[in-house]
Amino acid sequence: MSKAAPAKKPAAPPPGCTLDINDPQVQSAAIRIQASYRGHRSRKELKEKGPPRVLQPLQDVVLIEGSAAKLSCRISAFPDPFIRWSKDGKELRDGPKYRYVFEDPDVVALVVRDGELADLGQYSINVTNPFGECSDSARILVEVPAKIKKGPDNAKARKGTTVTLTAEILGEPPPDVGWTKDGQDIDEDDRVFYEIGSTTTTLTIRRATAEDSGKYEVYVENSLGMDQSFARLDVA
Repeated sequence: MSKAAPAKKPAAPPPGCTLDINDPQVQSAAIRIQASYRGHRSRKELKEKGPPRVLQPLQDVVLIEGSAAKLSCRISAFPDPFIRWSKDGKELRDGPKYRYVFEDPDVVALVVRDGELADLGQYSINVTNPFGECSDSARILVEVPAKIKKGPDNAKARKGTTVTLTAEILGEPPPDVGWTKDGQDIDEDDRVFYEIGSTTTTLTIRRATAEDSGKYEVYVENSLGMDQSFARLDVA
């Protein structure tokens, strides 16, 4: 029978890695930690169960085309609520276009990505828990540089007929629109005039003559930008 190896003495901890519980500084730190924990637990336990409330409401935001916008609000809800966002009454699913964001226990947000004119509208949040619900809403205002989506086509016409040149336009704020012929602003009358709709503008020429032949330009402009397009009209 072999002899048992002598028991090893435990290695002494490295210098600075021991605590003396009788040290007044250590006791003071322990008291502070316990007090902090009790305070946190008390706040949590005192949080009353009840219907959710909006503490800081949504605010209208401006979304620039191609960028992102965020709607956020602060709520109070215990137990934790169910959050639902909607646009113009239609529920929005969390995904690549719309992101549900929870920034801290009381702040919830909706991020709208890849801004476009179609994102203009009324956005609402509905907060629900077993004790009730609350809601709030705000608008996303979209700004889009003025542009011509499709310019007028070149045209040929017979004398005495009616000619129309149409362009598809967009912009928010709605752009100013104008037409020129051979570089000169068109003076409208009952024979030559243009109309401006929400997405199009149309130049009308009645009882066309050879003098109406030329290069026509349509231009649009708002505070964010401008655009133009040309077409050739030949009357014979």
